[in-house]
Amino acid sequence: MQIVILDGYTLNPGDLDYSVLKQFGTLSVYDRTPADQIKNRLLGADIVFTNKTPIREEHLQKANRLRYIGVLATGYDVVDVAAAARRGIPVCNVPGYGTDTVAQHVFALLLEICQNVGLHDHSVHSGRWANCPDYCYWETPLIELSGKTLGIFGCGAIGRKVASIAQAFGMEVIGCSKNQRPGFVGEYVDFDTLLARSDVLSLHCPATEETRGLINRDTIAKMKDGAILINTARGALVVEEDLAQALNDRKLYAAGLDVSVREPISPASPLLKARSCYITPHIAWASLEARQRLLNITVDNLRAFLAGAPRNRVN
Repeated sequence: MQIVILDGYTLNPGDLDYSVLKQFGTLSVYDRTPADQIKNRLLGADIVFTNKTPIREEHLQKANRLRYIGVLATGYDVVDVAAAARRGIPVCNVPGYGTDTVAQHVFALLLEICQNVGLHDHSVHSGRWANCPDYCYWETPLIELSGKTLGIFGCGAIGRKVASIAQAFGMEVIGCSKNQRPGFVGEYVDFDTLLARSDVLSLHCPATEETRGLINRDTIAKMKDGAILINTARGALVVEEDLAQALNDRKLYAAGLDVSVREPISPASPLLKARSCYITPHIAWASLEARQRLLNITVDNLRAFLAGAPRNRVN
């Protein structure tokens, strides 16, 4: 059996071990697969894994041996799941592996906005504290989270984890979600109430027809003046031009983003020059522990498929 990983570097830049998949067949790992090579690398493959390399209808047309597609992530819009289903090819993803690490990154962004640890560390190492006539100084306002209201849009596993951490900081938690999940520690409210009451708004939902452009000029206008936006979900949830304008106009205090509409981010993105916009390169999911869990679940998914009982199937 031929097993192919189309873009192995994303999950494993060298600190994990893909050889665990060799127990199932012959393994070929490509760090990256250019668009013009996707069809060729699917030919002859029985099992294919992808993280962000697209697998569309045109790629499947001659992949006559393909029996299984594994997505090395939770989001699976990179695969044409309907086209795969028409060919009887299960598509299986990896849910749940990144709940703790994504929630942790939410607060890494939020605490950086509130404390500017990096900026103050740099100023100390540049000599400002050593030469300061006073006991201490601060370069920016310092913000206490206790007593602030955190609004969560999307109260799935990650949203619920973020809520519990926020509660530990002494924050009031409110949430808005398509489905009201048990275990959410906050108060469920409608979307307009979420916008109006949140000092910090954190997004935790997929990008769908209903949620694309969720944060735009009109919805930002309904937010508190000086609110903070955190987005570790999907870049398409935000209209970047509108967010940049709101930051530059000081309608919003700051934004902490781990995602952008185009990834890697476009050099022309207005967010790169926006005031108080903190951006990380889609790394909320990428702790070593989370990536190891992802690989472990990937192996379990494949084993279950070969045993005739596919798990985490999305089509």
